This record gives sequence, C-alpha cells and structure tokens, in this order.
Amino acid sequence: MAVPVLDYLEARPPAGTPEVGTLICLHAFPLNARMWEPQLTLSTAGWRVIAPHFPGVQDNQDAEGSFAVAAAAVVDLCERLGVDAPAVCGLSMGGYLAFALVRRARGLVRALVLCDTRAEADTPQAREGRLTMLATLRERGVAAIAEEMIPRLLGDTTKQHRPAVAERVRSLALSNQRDGIAGVLTAMMTREDAVALLPTIGCPTLIIVGSEDVLTPPPMSEAMHRAIGGSELVIVERAGHLPNLEQPERFNAVLSRFLARVV
Repeated sequence: MAVPVLDYLEARPPAGTPEVGTLICLHAFPLNARMWEPQLTLSTAGWRVIAPHFPGVQDNQDAEGSFAVAAAAVVDLCERLGVDAPAVCGLSMGGYLAFALVRRARGLVRALVLCDTRAEADTPQAREGRLTMLATLRERGVAAIAEEMIPRLLGDTTKQHRPAVAERVRSLALSNQRDGIAGVLTAMMTREDAVALLPTIGCPTLIIVGSEDVLTPPPMSEAMHRAIGGSELVIVERAGHLPNLEQPERFNAVLSRFLARVV
C-alpha cells in the first residue's frame, strides 16, 4: 500500500506560550483543510493545530479511494512532524477518517472529537446517490458538486442570515481537484461500518452536532453518545452540518473547554 505524503495547514503557539498538545483536524466533503482556518486560533491557547488535506483533494496526484490509506498517511504525517498522542477532531467525512485512524493506531489518539458525522456505512440508497454524484462530477465538474452540496451543508439560519459563509464554503469546494473529489466519493461509499467500533473507544470523546444539520441530524449524534461510554454531547444551536464555520466562536469555546479537560 503506497502511503501518500499529505499537505497540511499548521498553526503553532506564539513565542512565549507553552505548547500543551497537538490537535489534528480532519475536514469534511467536498471541502479541504482550509475549512479549519477559524480553529487555527486555538494555537494562542498553546495548541499546535494541524489540518491535513485528504489525499489528492487539492493536487493532481492519484487519490486511492480508501480511508485506510488516508489513516496511514495521517500516522505518517504525525511521525514526520514529531507529533505524539494528538487530539483528533473529525467533521463529517473527517469523522470517517477519525474512525479509520482509531482502527489503525488506537494508541496514538489522545482524545477524539466527532462532529456532524455518523458511524454507519453507506446504505445502498446512499451509495446510489454517490454514484449519481460521480456522474455529475464527470459531466459538469466540481462547481456542480458545490451547488448541489451547499444547501445541505448549511443550516437554515446560516442560509438566511450569513451569506458570506455560503460563499466561503463554495470557494473551498471550488479550490479542489476533480480527481480528488472523485477519490473521496469512492472512499465514502466503500468505507467500513464503525458502529461496532463505538463501544470500544476508551479515550475522552466529545460529540458535536449542529441543531439544524439535515445530513447527520442530532439523533445520530445522540446514538453515538450513548454507544461511546463517558462521551460528551454538545448541540450547537443555529448551525447545520458545518458548525465550525457557521458558529465558529461557539464551536471554539466548546472545543477549548474539552481540550482543557484533556490536558
């Protein structure tokens, strides 16, 4: 298995601020690591924040459609950067990657944050939808995927009152490569079910979900909360599937409190 070398964003604590730990942020579909820019400010509290791009998303490299490959790439990135026992935060597709990372290197993950994601593998209906999206991608390009996804990614409050967030999400999606998006779609529709993994997660776990999320509604997060012993659940009001962009101050406050308890 060839392990790709990941590109990433990074923010380190300012001079004079002790480093308390590392936070790895795993992005959603059809976006990239830049969706975590509002969370890079957590570095001012002593966290080294690293946000990798999913393999192939922002370049023309061949992206093998596998979360196992992506998890291996994250482990390799940690080794290259000298990161030991990071907290891992995955949102939507990033949550799928977080589950794959726990499977591959459970001892590496110091704490886990699961945002607007699900443990279940794709249903036959969901796989059919992704095949349709692949056809749309081939015929009409990344812009068509962005236009299809944005109404579902954002909550009603954001769509009505924060048009700049929609434009930001559109810009992030359009910055990605067609082949990378195709690789991600293939990975998602063939990913391993993680329901049986949930009760085995023993590290501190925070589950976050937007109250207006229509892709992974709050009841899904509530079910994960019940399955992961000792986990914490926070519902972010007036946010959809991307609470870190829709309500960044609230999201950062929740995440900061959790991380402070971890250390």
